[in-house]
Amino acid sequence: MRNKKSFFKYLLVVFASVAVGALVFSNVEFNFSYSGTRLSTKPNFATASSNIENYPIQSLKSFNEAFVQIAESATPSVVTIFTEKTVNQRTISPFDFFGRSGDDFFGMQGGGSPNGRKEVQRGLGSGVIVTDDGYILTNNHVIDGADTVYIRTSDNRKIEAKVIGKDPKTDIAVIKINEKNLKPIIIGNSDKLRVGEWVIAIGSPLGENLARTVTQGIVSAKGRANVGLADYEDFIQTDAAINPGNSGGPLVNINGELVGINTAIASHTGGFEGIGFAVPSNMAKKVLTSLITTGKVTRSYLGVTIQDVDENLAKALHLKAGEGALVGTVFEGSPAAKVGIKTGDVILEFNGEKVTSSVTLRNAIANQSPGSKVRLRVSRDGSVSFFSVILEEQAVRAVASSPTESDESVSTILGFRAEELTAEKAQKLKLKIASGKVVITAIVSSSNAFRAGLRPGDIVLSVNKRPVNTYAEYSALVKQTKKGDLLFLLVGRGASKIYFAFNV
Repeated sequence: MRNKKSFFKYLLVVFASVAVGALVFSNVEFNFSYSGTRLSTKPNFATASSNIENYPIQSLKSFNEAFVQIAESATPSVVTIFTEKTVNQRTISPFDFFGRSGDDFFGMQGGGSPNGRKEVQRGLGSGVIVTDDGYILTNNHVIDGADTVYIRTSDNRKIEAKVIGKDPKTDIAVIKINEKNLKPIIIGNSDKLRVGEWVIAIGSPLGENLARTVTQGIVSAKGRANVGLADYEDFIQTDAAINPGNSGGPLVNINGELVGINTAIASHTGGFEGIGFAVPSNMAKKVLTSLITTGKVTRSYLGVTIQDVDENLAKALHLKAGEGALVGTVFEGSPAAKVGIKTGDVILEFNGEKVTSSVTLRNAIANQSPGSKVRLRVSRDGSVSFFSVILEEQAVRAVASSPTESDESVSTILGFRAEELTAEKAQKLKLKIASGKVVITAIVSSSNAFRAGLRPGDIVLSVNKRPVNTYAEYSALVKQTKKGDLLFLLVGRGASKIYFAFNV
């Protein structure tokens, strides 16, 4: 009898759980609420009153239904973006790694004009509504250079849009429509996104006929950088199918929240190969707010060039690989120079957070408002110091390009040849002549020096932390180098200073 009662009690608990789950799920469509009166100077983002992510999965059917509800909650916020641009003739660029070429990347339609006649070039992309008064997030490359921009909503309304602002450095743009009865998406916290989480990409791949296509996958990686898409990269990588035309559309988590703006695919063919990249929602939201409130994006500036600490640099600096960011150039009069940061310092922490790469530090600095006071933990020659720095607004700086030269006969041990920088060599390498300078004139393409990044035209400033002022000093420092030794060089390249460490 007692067992029977326990069994019925268990059944009651199960049925109650199912009933509560059904109740939650039946109301899973978001009820958007807006905080007070709409502000004219600040975007009024939507908030949600229920969470899809907490829905209890009881069966395969309910698991399937969860994805349906996520898609249904987010799709009304997605728009297809059309652009028009008048050009003299159409220019077709070759495919690069991301398939950015002609029709395939920008969705351009219409024939070429070999005689230089005027023609209208049309483009297609995606966007996502983020406020009830019509602000839309998309990619800069979707609308850049367009004379006319208009969108089509999920209920098939065609509306002209105005470009509010663009930020090429993150490939984010904001456009606006004057329309009512819009359903903005909830903007989630992309910092909380974890590798392995399910995500959904929504957009108009390959053409308007495929508008609001939904694809599902996982977060494959976070913090992807050095991809070559933008100056500030912190991409979410996903295997949710993203194709040309998806650009600017939302990447959505299982709670139906915007966690990224789909930006590009990694592909050798221009088609989907399982690797897509999205700008994190936190970065996109910051850019959007700045463009709406001030009309531009302001970023902070520390005044140094930085690089990652790889395995060889770590050995030379007596650090762990991936620990900190190594300072190269310290610009005169910059915030860093004012507090005494020097070339060769390794920034270990920024405002109490560990620095694991140059990219994370660069993004962290840029995310601060100009005038912010930040605290740096710095390693210098084995000792650790703290610096308080007041960041300034970032200004555009010109960076000189690196000269190149074909292979010549060079030192078989070092893998490169260095010579005194004469007037003749300076002219050949397009460098400014300076007495006592030592310049790399040739390098073996199969050498460790080349693989580390050393190039002809680099000026040798120090060898194994010893300054080089003359070619004789350079020769004396490298004379004792044996095969397999670690060589630690500081070189000047254009306006920058860069460290290289490699085994010869």
